[in-house]
Amino acid sequence: MLRKLLILSVFAGASASIPVVYQSNPQVFENLLKTAVAARPGAVVQPQPNVNLASVPAKPATPLPTGRKVVVNADARGHFSSIFKLNGRQVDGMIDTGATLVAVNTSTARRIGLSLNPSDFSHEVNTANGSIKAAVVMIDRLQIGSISIDDVQAIVLDDKALGTNLIGMSFLNRLDKFQAENGTLLLAQ
Repeated sequence: MLRKLLILSVFAGASASIPVVYQSNPQVFENLLKTAVAARPGAVVQPQPNVNLASVPAKPATPLPTGRKVVVNADARGHFSSIFKLNGRQVDGMIDTGATLVAVNTSTARRIGLSLNPSDFSHEVNTANGSIKAAVVMIDRLQIGSISIDDVQAIVLDDKALGTNLIGMSFLNRLDKFQAENGTLLLAQ
């Protein structure tokens, strides 16, 4: 049984690598097909060029995200707003590359299970609305679509200071890629 499982896993791994090899060097497969055709009886054999699988193509292929990815469309104002899950609770938020940390207001903090005391608001932060006191917290899990990041540092601001929850760089920097182009934002993990 173990032997069959091992053979199956080797076959599955080899099958999964075929698209990657083809994408990096399609000439290899063309040459293999020509060789297979030439191996038939009565076929004319033509000389085959020497192909080095370890060679680097002149123009490297653009890497594709290998994990999970989510595309967020810009709204009418050009902002990338979406529904997120913070600690398993659904929350509206706006992706903000200008925000160092994820920022949530006190109402959202209570909804996602963060209990804060007035003494927790001891950090002075500079916002677009000026300087304000904030509490630094850790969000256990932040999700958007199929992307999930654990232990994301965030700040909590008073509801009057922050009307919209902001998904900042403490989340974005932990992704493999984020890229805005033509009114869409690609997030990849």
